[in-house]
Amino acid sequence: MSPRPGAGLQLSALLAHAANGGLRPVAGPAEAVFDDVSVEAGEPDLAADGTRMLAVLTTAPPVESWQRDALLRRVRDRGFAALALPGAAELDAGTRRLADRLGLALLHVARPIELARACWMLLEARDALTLGQVRKVAGSFEYSAADLGDLLAHLAANLGYGVALVDAAGTVQEAGDHLDPDLHAAIDFGPWIDIARTERSAAASVRVDSPTRAGLRLAIFGDGLGEAQLHSLAVTAEIAMPAVAARILIDEVAAVNDVAVSSALLRDFMDLRGTPDTEVERRMLERGWRTAGYHLGFRIVGRSRIDPFPLVRTVAGELGSIDAETHVTTAGRGVTGWLTFPVPPDARQLAGYVEALRELHLQTRRSFNIATGVGSLRSGADGLGRTLAEAADAARLAGSRSRTTWFLPIEGLGAEQLLLSWTESDTFVPAASALLAPLMARGPELLQTLTAYLDHESAIAATADALSLHRNTVSTRIQRAQELLGLDLDDPDTRLAVHLACRALKA
Repeated sequence: MSPRPGAGLQLSALLAHAANGGLRPVAGPAEAVFDDVSVEAGEPDLAADGTRMLAVLTTAPPVESWQRDALLRRVRDRGFAALALPGAAELDAGTRRLADRLGLALLHVARPIELARACWMLLEARDALTLGQVRKVAGSFEYSAADLGDLLAHLAANLGYGVALVDAAGTVQEAGDHLDPDLHAAIDFGPWIDIARTERSAAASVRVDSPTRAGLRLAIFGDGLGEAQLHSLAVTAEIAMPAVAARILIDEVAAVNDVAVSSALLRDFMDLRGTPDTEVERRMLERGWRTAGYHLGFRIVGRSRIDPFPLVRTVAGELGSIDAETHVTTAGRGVTGWLTFPVPPDARQLAGYVEALRELHLQTRRSFNIATGVGSLRSGADGLGRTLAEAADAARLAGSRSRTTWFLPIEGLGAEQLLLSWTESDTFVPAASALLAPLMARGPELLQTLTAYLDHESAIAATADALSLHRNTVSTRIQRAQELLGLDLDDPDTRLAVHLACRALKA
């Protein structure tokens, strides 16, 4: 090849090239810069002046150690910065130490001619390099992709570099390699094409022209990439982007249709209110929704106007971090989901799952103005319906409770749950019985006195007259009732809930 002063081919860029003949470092400096390459069968035929050049030999090194050492010295004496040859990986430790002392980058190459072609592309034929990458992109489209992730995997496999779909918040999807957070932070999301670098890696990215997802970029990245490679990868990203944008749209249409089907199925199930229906049960099993086992429902609603589909997509992504069988779909102006367990989790495990849902809520709140409610652990098909109804009740209350960061488990509602049960469900009497059970266990006197006390607007004298009791007796019983219930009857909401419960049991 004819020298191209100042162009400079970095060793790291050559190592990062996908078709470099199986090149890998053996000894010597980790980095070198080449202006030219000399490719010959043996050392005597190499260029006389090898300053800032890479020597590539197509034959294996000599057998004897002293002959190998002599070969390295002669190559270095000609000024070569690096030597690549087949079998270099098998050279002994002494020869490797000599390469280190000489400052000669010693490289193993399985296919020297392929390495020579890569050097030619990177030094003198950048258009050919770009054309080669574009052909690989075209090859990625020869096989149909199941989804966006599959398409990115095809691109990464054919190009030999990492491929990622990113937005300003982070990596949306990636294949082939992991995009380093520092490299992501270096990407400029403003221009159409951007070249980003860190000390170790670099990426070429292009804005994704998607009608449904704003702020996305398609990035192709790798370690040690040189200017020629980044230039070709920028063009490659432009060529691949329309197919990626189309795949995003196809997947989103399919996802919207799927969510619509699952949302309708959930509505049909909730409308049954525990009544068995073999057709609905069959449809649920086809979606992987098991009604057997134990369920913990949650409901997420917007505290302002939101689009449920982006919300369900975000929530579905966050659910992946929870170690349980999870399901979620849209429902009305929010999303409804649940966790299913084959055996009931113990109290500690259950608290952990509720805390995981709290973390999901906090993560989702970064993008959506939401409130979240969590039901109680229930079993079977009827239990699934009940925990989802409880979660909906809790979500409605959570929307007005900033002190809970708009997250509320139903188990933490206490007496207030009775009001919800009264107005929203058919479970008021069992809930009332559960609340007043400590009084009922002590006989009828405490419950009768409390009921009369609340009927007479919390007036001791009026209650005493109605029950023909002494005022001190009424005061003592009311104080004892509050202690057993663990409630403060001076709170208006609590007083109303207990009053409704007393009336329900009296009826």
